[in-house]
This record gives sequence, C-alpha cells and structure tokens, in this order.
Amino acid sequence: MPILIGGGLVVLVIALVLGVGLGTVSIAPGETIAILARRLVGLDLGVTWTPATETIVWDLRFPRVLTAMTVGAGLAIAGATFQGLLRNPLADPYVLGTASGAALGAAIAVVIPIRATILGFGLVHAFAFVGALAAVFTVYRLSRINGLSPLTSLLLTGYAVGSLLAAGLAMAMYLSGAALRQIFAYLLGGFDTAGWAQLGAALPLVVVGSALILLRARSLDGLLLGEEAAVHLGVDVRRERMILLALASLVTAAAVAVSGLIGFVGLVVPHLVRLAVGPGARRVLPLAAIGGAALLAFADLAARMLGEIPVGVVTAVIGAPFFLSLLRRARTGYEL
Repeated sequence: MPILIGGGLVVLVIALVLGVGLGTVSIAPGETIAILARRLVGLDLGVTWTPATETIVWDLRFPRVLTAMTVGAGLAIAGATFQGLLRNPLADPYVLGTASGAALGAAIAVVIPIRATILGFGLVHAFAFVGALAAVFTVYRLSRINGLSPLTSLLLTGYAVGSLLAAGLAMAMYLSGAALRQIFAYLLGGFDTAGWAQLGAALPLVVVGSALILLRARSLDGLLLGEEAAVHLGVDVRRERMILLALASLVTAAAVAVSGLIGFVGLVVPHLVRLAVGPGARRVLPLAAIGGAALLAFADLAARMLGEIPVGVVTAVIGAPFFLSLLRRARTGYEL
C-alpha cells in the first residue's frame, strides 16, 4: 500500500510537470519546476525565465492542470463510493441522474439571456451544480415512496428521472439556436475555460466531501457486504447510506460543474485500484483519488496536444474498451 501510494504520487507529479510544460508553447521542466517552486513556497532555484513564461505557467496552465486533477480525483472517489453503496461494478458517479441534471442546468443557463458570476462559478457552472444536486435529491426522495428494495428503487428511479431530464435537455438544445455549440462543449467536457476562480469554488467541495467519505470507509465496507452484514457490524444502514449518497453526489456535482460531463473516470479507476489492492475502502479510496487525478491530467494533456479536442472524447477512447470488458465479465458471473 505505501509503495503504491508513493508510486502514484510520483506519477501525479510527472503529470503535473508535463501538463504545465507542454502545449503550443513548450516550457522546459526545469523552468516549470522553478516557477512553481518560487510561486508556491518562495524558493529560488536560480533559473531565469521571461514574464510571458511565468504567465503561461501560473495563470493559464497550472490552474487548468489542478482543476483536471481535482475533477479526476472527485469522480474516482464518487465512483468507488457508488459502486460500494449499490454493490454494482458498473455503477459510476452519474448513476443517479447527476449528469442529466447538470447538463440540463447548463443548457438552461446558456439559453437564458443573463450573464453573471456566482461564488466563482459562471452561470453555466452554477446552474450545472444546482441541477446535479437537484436531480440526486429528486431521485432519492422519489425512491423512498415505492415498494421496491432500496437499491433497486434508487437505480430505477435514477433511470426514470435521468430520462425525463434528458428530454428537458433536448428541448433546451432545440431552443438554444446559435448557443448550441456551447451546450455541446459542456456535454463533451473540457478544461479550456478553467481558471483560479473555478478551481477555488470546486476544490473545497471536492476535498471536504472526499475526506468525509474516507472517514466513513468502515461503513462503506459494511454496506458492500450487504445490509444484514452491515447491521451485524453495527452500521446504521439507512443513515450511512443517505450520508454517503449525499457526499458522493456533492463531490460529483462540484466536479461536473467546472468540467462538464467527463465519462469513464469514475468507472475505470476504482476497478483498476480494486484489482490491485482488494475491495477495502480505506485502500481503494485514496488510491482511486490519485489514479483519477493522474488519469484526467494526462487525458487533458492529450486533448490539448491533439488540438484542444474535448477531454470527454479522450476518456471515452480509454474507458469504452474497459467498460465492454466489464460487461463481458458481468455476464460470466463477475462480482465486485
């Protein structure tokens, strides 16, 4: 475990340096490290650079890479949490309608003729955040008023509400006119507009939510074993499930609010980590955070190097084959 964490942190540092240094204007790793060391801790490494280089590193690329890492870590932790709660290896952070709610919120913000900034979020980001949380709240409330088992009810209600929200999104896109391209950009995900303001709004929510999930790792392990086993272990199943669902949804909403809809990170990373260290949440969650951050940082770098294509396209190319492999294993009796 310590070796894996150490190796993951090394990969994360490499992703940071490469992500900040590479682009249309390449910056040597030594200059990149020197600029970051000086701006972060006031350390002078004796390397000289131009003001333009410092602007590129500190004002443009560094917040973008940090935002990608924050989103990747948040989606991976949320994915691991949902997979454990629902005991479903194919669950991802969007399973309860988060994606549909965020997309509809963003589309509404694009359509209405108002432009404003709320707590560091542009109106699109703010509406996406509210839409994601509203969708999850609606799914949770509706799932409690039918006779199905809690997990089955959550999944079916999430599907139904997601379908309804998708219809609303289609109507918003139909009415958007010339703004349709902006909606598509959000649906495909990316970090081309990321900056310090967006990072400052999303980072506390992702960090606090992820930390609180990690503190409830024992409850998550109990729920993974089933409700009866969890009760025997002293877990208040209803309360812990509600709290973990709320925290994972909050982390997901904060992530998609600044990045758009980026798929497969919350599905692929938790599985790879689980294959390496087993199902224990205390091991899976921190490693998933590191893996998700590194994966999305490299995906964003690849998207930039390929001409600023949407990051969601890159993660889909990586994640789709993995997802198909999961489906094949599920048909042959694969278990979480």
